[in-house]
Amino acid sequence: MRRALSPLLLGSVGLAASLSEICTTSNVQAALPADGFIEGVTFNASSVTAALVYNETYTGENNFPDATISYCNVTFAYSHAGLGDNVQVQYWLPSNFSNRFLTTGGGGYAINSVSTSLPEAVFYGAVGGATDGGFGGFDSEFDAVFPLRNGTANFPALYSFAYESIHEMSVFGLEFTKQIYEIGNDTKVYTYYHACSEGGREGWSQVQRYGGQFDGAVVGAPAFRFSFQQLNHFGANFVQQTLDYYPPSCELDKIISETIAACDPLDGFTDGVVSRSDLCKLDFNMTSLIGTAYSCEESSASSVPLRKRQMVTSSATPAQNGSITAQGVAVVQTIIDGLHDTDGNAFYFSYQPGADISFDAATAYNSTSGEWGISVSGVGAEFYQRFLKLVDSSSLDSIEGYTYDTLKAWMIEGWYRYQDSVHTTNPDLTEFQQAGGKIIHYHGEQDNSIPTASSIRYWDSVRQVMYPGMSFNESTAALAEWYQLYLVPGAAHCAPNTAEPNGPWCQTALGVMIDWVESGIEPVTLNATYLAGDYIGQNAQICQWPLRPMWSNNGTSMECEYDQRSLDAWFYDFTDSLKLPLY
Repeated sequence: MRRALSPLLLGSVGLAASLSEICTTSNVQAALPADGFIEGVTFNASSVTAALVYNETYTGENNFPDATISYCNVTFAYSHAGLGDNVQVQYWLPSNFSNRFLTTGGGGYAINSVSTSLPEAVFYGAVGGATDGGFGGFDSEFDAVFPLRNGTANFPALYSFAYESIHEMSVFGLEFTKQIYEIGNDTKVYTYYHACSEGGREGWSQVQRYGGQFDGAVVGAPAFRFSFQQLNHFGANFVQQTLDYYPPSCELDKIISETIAACDPLDGFTDGVVSRSDLCKLDFNMTSLIGTAYSCEESSASSVPLRKRQMVTSSATPAQNGSITAQGVAVVQTIIDGLHDTDGNAFYFSYQPGADISFDAATAYNSTSGEWGISVSGVGAEFYQRFLKLVDSSSLDSIEGYTYDTLKAWMIEGWYRYQDSVHTTNPDLTEFQQAGGKIIHYHGEQDNSIPTASSIRYWDSVRQVMYPGMSFNESTAALAEWYQLYLVPGAAHCAPNTAEPNGPWCQTALGVMIDWVESGIEPVTLNATYLAGDYIGQNAQICQWPLRPMWSNNGTSMECEYDQRSLDAWFYDFTDSLKLPLY
């Protein structure tokens, strides 16, 4: 939560003077990279803005503690020869500059998240950078310009979104930082990245392509394997249609909440948090819920904006009283088991048990017939329409007549079409590793938008490609020297989980990375904080994958244990359904 004070409100005299000396239009114009700094790029000096912001207070943020910050907000634009485009970048210059630069990304189809990401940069004494990708402004998103026209892909925008604009903003930003602060070549400016979801994919796009760009990258729940990821939101719809059962909203919610309650103590500590969804998947028999009563009051219809072209819509529902059915359990279990073609071969993974799958599996109530039916995923529909059919539409009325094999074919089509742009799973990170880069990769164990297993598959692909011939334990140890993965207990998509409020969150992950890069303090566990619930404000530690948390002594002692059985539960075999390896 932000409370913005007047941009002209001054803090201390010394602070005002230091920012004032830098934060003028003329100073920014003088510090712009020279035209040709990157071949074909021209900077528009007349586009420069510079605004002083003092004593802006942030509370309740997920990625840094409560703080009051002051900074200079700079924007300017540039263009590429022959394209006639206009790309805007924004940099926040901190009052407490500590020789750091932070690149940030976006979420969904947004290439930036200015209001939530750039304050984190200032908190850590870094210049923070964001880009609009050339899509028409910082509030404009990629899907607003793709396709260019029906039937015509907008390839410049595609590659801008995929990796080019983030790269340019980083390179220009580092040069601009050096110029505006008059930093010589003999002084190190540490370069970092932090973002989650689509921003996580954008981070990996840089690490995979530009090995020396960042000293440290913090990437959360990345939306890589873009075609699979976006169309996977259709998965619940296809399950419901195939099984011909559409769970009432109250039944679905009850199955989820009862799963959380049953699997909560499997980590040795009953705290309302599913920390061992792997054991839940192995040992919890969901059929035990059949016959459990549920009851919900009536509700009115609602629409919550997910993005500019997407709404999460809930139909009005009547009062509901009933009990969990075998059909309802079958739907949820089939969703959790992941996607399989009509021959029974797995072709993509799903969410962990306990995750709030109602984001994808919500059904619609027909007040006329009194029946529940399908509510087609808007996320899946948008990718199908815009990126496969190249149609300027974000909705799809029905998936009637389509099968699991259809969905697999769509995923593969998108994979092959966008392999060199947004797929983003190259596991050969040799250049980054040799440049001395570090990675902290985190993912909520109860993520309900990007399956947690997606991150594990990529981590394992990197392990095998980077350290062939080594044993699992040897290669894991070698990889951990520069790339570490953490599953955040109970956490949802890129945030704490309101359904499991006693779970911790890695609020200071960037601070951990800074200590690793600048002071050589290699993390063994990931520092975290309880941001809500019974333990609010207390510290927690998150186990480094592949170790898993197990509590003892009434929840007072946690060990990070190696459990081969649970480890195996995270890996999927797609070799019988996909011709090429899916990293």
